Amino acid sequence: MIALTEKVFDPGALLSEFCRGRQETGAVATFTGIARAEAGGTSILELEAYPGFTEAEIGKIADQARARFGLHDVSILHRVGKIAPGEPIVFVATAGAHRRAAFEACDFLMDYLKSRAPFWKKEHGPAGARWVEPHAQDHADAARWD
Repeated sequence: MIALTEKVFDPGALLSEFCRGRQETGAVATFTGIARAEAGGTSILELEAYPGFTEAEIGKIADQARARFGLHDVSILHRVGKIAPGEPIVFVATAGAHRRAAFEACDFLMDYLKSRAPFWKKEHGPAGARWVEPHAQDHADAARWD
């Protein structure tokens, strides 16, 4: 599953559903990103995407992860719209025969989502609104996989 949603989601429920019925999978790794308040500087995080295009681009990197790490399955759910501090932003789950592949694939996918996925991020707070770009470390993390 590759999907975008404006609704708050329950990572635990997503994990339970992702694991259901797996008899040959030896490992599932997950990552859940949560919106931060940035010490009171952010009251709302707003993410924009192009429906259809953004999912297709994420799907391409998910296909690369499946091939590169020999995964059984991948699930990515990413929020768009307005997100309050403490709410989940992204859920990534990877399933593979062994733990190393599942862990590395999850890390690979998150590095892509953080630095290269077609999202536009704006923080709203007491000082107004500002667009947010990936940090140098985000790009460095993603470059490890090139």
